[in-house]
Amino acid sequence: MAKWVFRFGDGKAEGGAGMRNLLGGKGANLAEMSSLGLPVPPGFTITTEVCNWHHANNSAYPPELKDEVEAGLASVEKILGARFGDPKNPLLVSVRSGARASMPGMMDTVLNLGLNDRTVLGLAQSSGDERFAYDSYRRFIQMYSNVVLDVGHHYFEEALELKKEDLGVHMDTDLKADDWRAIVAEYKKIVEKRTGKPFPQEPREQLWGAVGAVFNSWMNQRAITYRRLHAIPESWGTAVNVQAMVFGNMGEDCATGVAFTRDPSTGANLFYGEYLVNAQGEDVVAGIRTPQHLTVQGKLAQKSDAPAMEEVMPAVFGQLDAIRHKLEAHYRDMQDIEFTVQRGKLYMLQTRNGKRTAKAALKISVDMVREGLIDKKEAVARIVPASLDQLLHPTLDPKAPRKVIAKGLPASPGAASGKIVFTADEAEKQARAGEKVILVRRETSPEDIHGMNAAQGILTSTGGMTSHAAVVARGMGKPCIAGAGDVRGRRVPHPRHPGQCRDAARCRPGPQVRRRGRRPLPHRAHVLRRRPDRCGARDDPGRRREGPAHRPCQDPADAAPGLRGAVRDHGRAAGHDPPAGSAAA
Repeated sequence: MAKWVFRFGDGKAEGGAGMRNLLGGKGANLAEMSSLGLPVPPGFTITTEVCNWHHANNSAYPPELKDEVEAGLASVEKILGARFGDPKNPLLVSVRSGARASMPGMMDTVLNLGLNDRTVLGLAQSSGDERFAYDSYRRFIQMYSNVVLDVGHHYFEEALELKKEDLGVHMDTDLKADDWRAIVAEYKKIVEKRTGKPFPQEPREQLWGAVGAVFNSWMNQRAITYRRLHAIPESWGTAVNVQAMVFGNMGEDCATGVAFTRDPSTGANLFYGEYLVNAQGEDVVAGIRTPQHLTVQGKLAQKSDAPAMEEVMPAVFGQLDAIRHKLEAHYRDMQDIEFTVQRGKLYMLQTRNGKRTAKAALKISVDMVREGLIDKKEAVARIVPASLDQLLHPTLDPKAPRKVIAKGLPASPGAASGKIVFTADEAEKQARAGEKVILVRRETSPEDIHGMNAAQGILTSTGGMTSHAAVVARGMGKPCIAGAGDVRGRRVPHPRHPGQCRDAARCRPGPQVRRRGRRPLPHRAHVLRRRPDRCGARDDPGRRREGPAHRPCQDPADAAPGLRGAVRDHGRAAGHDPPAGSAAA
């Protein structure tokens, strides 16, 4: 008889890294980390075979699955001493996807599952923090309603913004327990209005709803688009990972973060990552807040004033750094890891082979041969031939006149120019019409995958080096600047006609392009770039072209050093160069 559920936790696991076809990449690596003795919250994985069975049988499940899931829950309850649905000491779980190939953000996740009007009181009592409990509950209602009940995020975001406006506060962290309690009540009203039913209160109903939604997300449009772009077969399916929650939003001794064991842009053997204090994982990945650097070295490189994790939580950082080395030595490849710190204790939530640029892939392979981790044959095999085109990407000409209009983080190298568009649909539409476009968003989400693919480059006003925009852009080989917060309030006048925007054919005199009620944004992005050119020819900045010259000779060794994280226009006024390093978009 087939086995549908595999457990992990407490230093043991029923699976391992070699079972990624059955357990998916996330499930296989959770099992492997648990077997290695790393601090992994306990849980279980429902196999990829269930996904295929589910889709082949009209969204039904194998008859044995329910009993196996109950046994998995019982195992987690025993390890943690909490019970799923217990109003006094509730076990809360996350439900996450996990295909055998990494598909960052393309499928659905639900956190804090198991919360309801009774268990939220138990969470408040067991944690000693009523504010945290109701904050977790409102997060769960929003996420579950969007993923499972198909209620748009914007309904909840609008309600939260109105509440903060009424209270005269700007940050979520300014809200008190009573405020979150009122927001929870408002969120439940939104759900009932939009679905015709009250928000589900039975934890097992919540669990099966989330499991079904994750399996169904394998067939959503963004996942289909990603599979098409990366040649991933539909028959592979996704696993579902049900894992005990740990919380990075319980207070100032809690945090969440994402890290790479080496720099995924350059390949340098440096610990590279970001974290947020008093936050949950989606706050980092989704780019909702611009995170802080893990290391002092990273903080100084980006000229950040925010304290690094190495300074704020030195003991936890030391443990994380040791795990970084252990995982890289074990997998013999650069790893992308997710972690949470709950009340000073570190937990590992994921590891996978990290996406990287072609330049980074070459350096990492060469360095790992020198370090004795892999041999030359394996190093060559790791380089995807098509990715070498990234080495020919243009960069900004450091000698060209320019005016810096905004600065951000160099999330993915390269250079690009094109018309600004504010939605993924518009990016795809204009690209099909032959236009070159730059996708500009507050932050990107998985639903933007088609627009990101169509755009020449990506610019976000929030988020960091490990945000969704950064990770996906690096995987696609597209330039990306993240966290360019100044761009929200800047309008770029035409260099010769101050009353007009740059694209006179598209704009009437003096228009203000607005997005979601914010101040004007520039309508058109202009950047100078030069392509690697072994013939020595260069674009002429004096001609004020909007695009690069097309030349037959290219040589990556001749590329100009990039200018870190800056957006530029074609004005004569010379700006101050940021430090040399990654190329800009």
